[in-house]
Amino acid sequence: LRPTRYHGAGIHMGIPAATRRSSSLPMMQSPPSCVPSKARRKAVMTAEAPRAQFHAMVDGTADDWSIIAREQMKFAPNGGRRILDHLQLLAEDYGGYSVDRLEHCLQTATRAHRDGRDEEYVVMALLHDIGDTLGAYNHPDIAAAIIKPFVSEQNHWIVEKHGIFQGYYFFDYIGLNRDMREEYRGHPHFEACAEFCEKYDQAAFDPTYETAPLSFFEPMVMKLFERPKRSLYKAAIDRM
Repeated sequence: LRPTRYHGAGIHMGIPAATRRSSSLPMMQSPPSCVPSKARRKAVMTAEAPRAQFHAMVDGTADDWSIIAREQMKFAPNGGRRILDHLQLLAEDYGGYSVDRLEHCLQTATRAHRDGRDEEYVVMALLHDIGDTLGAYNHPDIAAAIIKPFVSEQNHWIVEKHGIFQGYYFFDYIGLNRDMREEYRGHPHFEACAEFCEKYDQAAFDPTYETAPLSFFEPMVMKLFERPKRSLYKAAIDRM
């Protein structure tokens, strides 16, 4: 069972009481299935919806790609919802830690928010370990790839390298070099990544910490993932 995160009423450290996490309420619904049902697929793409006619891309036409582009423009801006759904898969996965992986992500983001970081940074903090379920051996790479089109170069670099920088706090206990991060000493984003790990990431395993719920961060996530800052397809997106 989770300890109660919040007590009392009113505003506490910038988090409205109505949105605070508490053990008296269910954390969340069961995570959604990763595999859409046939009914869901039919709802998304009905028989009446226009489809491209080619069976191999070499046979595609401008009309085909116009159809695909329109569908993509409907689908892509809702990436934030899919991100939030996937993040919930981290719930109840403790991996031996004192809090589950979702709580760790929420706590990291809460600490960053309360420290006055901007929304992009807070979302970066929230999602830094979203790759845990799919990349047990390279989770920073997965998280970095997901956020890359939507964040600054610095925030992307922090996520991409945080696994090595976080190792400063435990690598020596598992037979690795805790100073592995030193190979990046002098990089423009070295200090930013070290600060992220020190202030927010390595400190976010406290089961008594008053953590904001996922719903508090939802508007930030939805906003950030509406449109990319950089992408292979950005020029085409901007013309639509």
